[in-house]
Amino acid sequence: MSSSLFPVIVVPVFNAFEALDICLGSLLKTLPSGARVLLADDASTDPRVADLLVQFKSRAKFHVEIARRDENLGFPANCNAAFRETGDSDLLLLNSDTIFTSGCLEKITQCAASDASIATITPWSNNAEICSYPKFCENNPLPENLDLMAEAAALITAADLPELPTAMGFCMWIRRAALRQCGNFDADTFGRGYGEENDFCRRVAAMGWRNVMCVNAYVAHAGSASFGPLGLGPGGDNLQRLLARWPDYHEQVARFILQDPLRELREQFSANILGIQDKGPQGDLFGAISL
Repeated sequence: MSSSLFPVIVVPVFNAFEALDICLGSLLKTLPSGARVLLADDASTDPRVADLLVQFKSRAKFHVEIARRDENLGFPANCNAAFRETGDSDLLLLNSDTIFTSGCLEKITQCAASDASIATITPWSNNAEICSYPKFCENNPLPENLDLMAEAAALITAADLPELPTAMGFCMWIRRAALRQCGNFDADTFGRGYGEENDFCRRVAAMGWRNVMCVNAYVAHAGSASFGPLGLGPGGDNLQRLLARWPDYHEQVARFILQDPLRELREQFSANILGIQDKGPQGDLFGAISL
C-alpha cells in the first residue's frame, strides 16, 4: 500500500504522562515507515510530557511533528487546530490512552479506500461502547495479548462495512472531504469536550456520508470511566446540547443496540481467537469469552 494514502495520525495530548508513554510506545512498535504523526500538545502542565514528545520524535522511523499550544484550548479546539495543521490529508484521531496494534493503520486505510462516501471509521476495541469486544457496550479490561487480538480481528470478514450511528472518538478516522464539506468540531457548543464527535457524525450523515466500522482492525483503549452509549458525561450539559440539536439521537443509538448488527462479527472474533489458540498456547485472554 502506498504511504501517500495513509491518514495523518493526530494524537491530542494533555498531561496523562503514563498513558501517553504507553500509547507512543505502541506507535513506535507498530507504525510503518510511511506513517505521519502530529502530536498536538494542548499546553500540558506536566513538564515530563514535552520531553517525552521530543524523545518520541527522535526515535520514530516515520514522520513526526509536534504542535504545542500557547494556552489550553480544550479538546475540540485543539483537534480543530490540528485539522488545520495537516493540510489536505485524511486524519486518524487517536486518543493518548490507546494502544495501537500491528497492521491497524493499513486496514483502516483499506477500509477508507473501499467507499468514497465513508466519512468516519472506528475499529474494534475493548473499551469502545458499541464497538466493544468481547462484551457489547461495556468497558472490557485491556487484553493481555494484543497481538492475538489484532490477528483475530484481521481474519474477520463482512459483506459490507457496518453502519454506525456515530464514530467512537478514541480512534476515529476522518475523511478530509467530509470535514471540508461539513465543518470542524463545534468547539463553541461543546466547549472542553464530550459530544463533539457525535455531533460531527450526525452532521456528516445528514449530508449523505457514512459512519462505519472497520471490522478487521483493533485498537486497545485504557480509557477512564465509561460515559455510556452516547459517549458523553452522564447528565452533562453537552448531552443536552447534543440532544437539542439532534432530538432523535437517543433513538438512533438505542435502535442500533437493540438490533446489535455486530453480534455475528463478535462471534467471528471469538471463533478466530479460539482457532489461533488451538495452534499454540496463548494464555488466558479475558477468561471465558462471552458475548
